[in-house]
Amino acid sequence: MISAAVLRECGRPPVVERRPAPVPVAGAVPIEVVAAPITPLDLLCASGASYFGTPATPYVPGVQGVGHLADGTPVWFATPAGMRPGDGSMASVVAVPAGDVVALPPGAPLVLIAALGLSAVAAHGALHAAGGPAGRDVVVLGAGGVVGQAAIQLALLGGARRVIAVARSVAALRRAASLGAVATTIDRLEGPADLIVDPVFGAPAAVALRTLRPGGALVNLGSSAGATAPIDSATLRSGSLRVLGYTNNALSTADRAAVITEIAAHATAGRLTVTHSAVPFAEVAAAWTDEGPGRRVLTF
Repeated sequence: MISAAVLRECGRPPVVERRPAPVPVAGAVPIEVVAAPITPLDLLCASGASYFGTPATPYVPGVQGVGHLADGTPVWFATPAGMRPGDGSMASVVAVPAGDVVALPPGAPLVLIAALGLSAVAAHGALHAAGGPAGRDVVVLGAGGVVGQAAIQLALLGGARRVIAVARSVAALRRAASLGAVATTIDRLEGPADLIVDPVFGAPAAVALRTLRPGGALVNLGSSAGATAPIDSATLRSGSLRVLGYTNNALSTADRAAVITEIAAHATAGRLTVTHSAVPFAEVAAAWTDEGPGRRVLTF
């Protein structure tokens, strides 16, 4: 028997239950889970209001996690829980298709990699969707979030000339500055910039767009500040600007694995981090509704 967080009703937190260990089907491997993050995607899917449709319940949530194979190899893995039928990472043992498993380096900080995970993949993808950060001035909106923090560091690691981080809270601004960014609020944002990483959209995206140099690009990967943005045609046309959309769902498993490998290498070397907290698995219900700063990571 294993421990699992089971979501029985959309809109309510999962509860810890005992259930039989999963039996791996052909092509799947068993993983002893060390940590599983609670991500915005998990919460969206479990709400029953996502664009993937209402998930069949009961199910075990968790679109990603970290753990060990039977031979002790540390790994990161992905699941489609909440997006397609099946159970996810929030269980002490899981069975995952081998193609969705990525080996991690010896000594990898597993809880940190769980916290970074797909959010860091999204930050990396947004940075490279319009040519990459090397030699460019990069604006990161929503810099206090996990995606924003990762984007700051990955932009600098990728050779950005300057990273301007936009956040609302004093704590987030201080955190951004400590990561090497020029920290500011949206009302004080000044350009020029070449690339905007935008996980917020809404009014902040419209303000940031006006800081772009001719030919610059805004890459959107979220809408925490608003589902629509008041972008005017004159701003777009006068600078021949580009507005692009990004989603991890467009990545092949091979491309996703390559980015996870890069992220894990940076994290293991101490070059990449993010605000997070480890939460004992038994406290999943409380962690599920905790809206404090940083990423909650369930640990076994």
